[in-house]
Amino acid sequence: MSRAQEIVAAVGGADNIASLTHCATRLRFELVDASKVSVEQVEAINGVMGAVPQGGNRFQVIIGGAVQTVFNEINALPEMSKAGAMSDADVKAAARAKAKGKFAFVDAFFEYLSDSFRPILGVLLGASLIIAFAAVLDALGVVDFRSADKAAGWVFVDAMWRSVFYFLPIMVAYNAAKKLDVDPWLGATVMGAVMTPEFIGLSDNPATKCVEVLGEKSCTVDIFGLPMQLQGYGGQVFVPLIMAAVLAVVYKLLKKIFPENVQMVFVPFFSMLLMIPVTAFLIGPMGIWLGSSIGVGLAWLNTNAPIVFAILIPMLYPFLVPLGLHWPLNALMLINIQNLGYDFIQGPMGAWNFACFGATAGVLFLSIRDKDAVMKQTATGALMAGLFGGISEPSLYGIHLRFKRIYPRMLVGCFVGGVIVGIGGGVKTSAFAFTSLLTIPVFSPMVLYVIAIAAAFFTAMILVIVSDYRTPEQKAEAKAGAERANQAAQPRVVVVGEGQANQAQQWLKALGGEENILESELIAETRVRVKVVDSAKVDVAALKEAGLDGAVEVSDKVWHLVAGLDADQYATSMSRMIAAKANG
Repeated sequence: MSRAQEIVAAVGGADNIASLTHCATRLRFELVDASKVSVEQVEAINGVMGAVPQGGNRFQVIIGGAVQTVFNEINALPEMSKAGAMSDADVKAAARAKAKGKFAFVDAFFEYLSDSFRPILGVLLGASLIIAFAAVLDALGVVDFRSADKAAGWVFVDAMWRSVFYFLPIMVAYNAAKKLDVDPWLGATVMGAVMTPEFIGLSDNPATKCVEVLGEKSCTVDIFGLPMQLQGYGGQVFVPLIMAAVLAVVYKLLKKIFPENVQMVFVPFFSMLLMIPVTAFLIGPMGIWLGSSIGVGLAWLNTNAPIVFAILIPMLYPFLVPLGLHWPLNALMLINIQNLGYDFIQGPMGAWNFACFGATAGVLFLSIRDKDAVMKQTATGALMAGLFGGISEPSLYGIHLRFKRIYPRMLVGCFVGGVIVGIGGGVKTSAFAFTSLLTIPVFSPMVLYVIAIAAAFFTAMILVIVSDYRTPEQKAEAKAGAERANQAAQPRVVVVGEGQANQAQQWLKALGGEENILESELIAETRVRVKVVDSAKVDVAALKEAGLDGAVEVSDKVWHLVAGLDADQYATSMSRMIAAKANG
């Protein structure tokens, strides 16, 4: 059975899946009945870092960096064609519809921010690693990346990562529009209009007037008798977020006005005709002013009281990330870089990330010592994703949120790292970078940053190792599981009694006979997995009459037999009968 088939079977089969989506590290299931899920079976699957049951019938499976591959493998399964097909938007709309309480709009707002940025996580990570590479070469004196007259080759390297941040408004506009059920290319087009060479070239138009305001150059041009303030929109995030929200209202209103047979032409036409001027004249300047005001205010606070940010950020992040509420802070980082030329949030954030990875390292140490193979695999994958990718979700969802003793120890590491950053006067960076080992050179002062993240890492790791991350009961359970796994790995002889052999023969007959059985194996202490040639030949009633507690077709032609504590003997007996028939 493939990994994809195992996951589908463990969540109750394809018929139990209402929809399936994914984020950067997790498969997100919306199930018909969450009670059919076996969390233990999911977590035992090779390549799965953990499982997280959520409210209602939602269920998440932590995969890590290979999530896209696993997602594609599951959707390629023949049995998934029978599963309920829902789009990402349908799933989120259904989730919102179930939301109760007067603050449901807050969840929708943060979900809007999250889904506007989440799809571009990969290119942001790729750009941050290119920046890190450039910073290393700069630190080694190979090339001065801050120089205005670099060689053409190094200018091209700059273009490789600047492309992501310059065209970030178009990417965000696309995602935001899609999130709001608007043609995403329409959102991208509206944002792209104020980033064209023609729009930028208006600053050199003879009719353009420029003045100095608080040391900043502000230019205005007359457009059909109306003054339009000129702005540079590269790297902006507030503007596309506001624009997409307004566009959604206009777009849906136009769809109500025009008949369906002409909507393809007139809805985009009038949307562009209205929204491009509104964005250029109103939303653009307002969004930039809003972002600049927030950035300047936060910069003032960081300059006058750096200890506040240095401690607050790493202490808040462990609670924001699991809820998806960290995306607004990521947006502020980008705004700071665009408006101030540097950011001061990412440095303290590194203290949280490395405290998180340190706690994972502590868990890995204990799993190696205790010979816990399952936790060792989970912790190893999570630690590699963290140290080299700066991604904390595998650690959080695969380990930390499952063991409540970890968080207090991790928070001590966050506090220690944050205090060091604050006492040192803060850490800045001129680029958006995921806080991993590979991006250390982009932070300044680098020595202060290294000391802070090292202190955070080793504080959390040592506390977890010394005091353990499990309660005595969890520790005993893990030890027993490791012993069972070691026993299972040892060669053993299964003795099948005459009674079990007779009953297994009756079950084989009810399953369509030996010729209808492709394979039979024990998959749990009380269950036997049987793969058949034709499910139509399986007689469930006859199986029940023959003493079987239960039989369920978990996927196409794959059955699980609930055989009781003697399942091992039944599985062995059936396998021998099938082999004898094949050899006879």
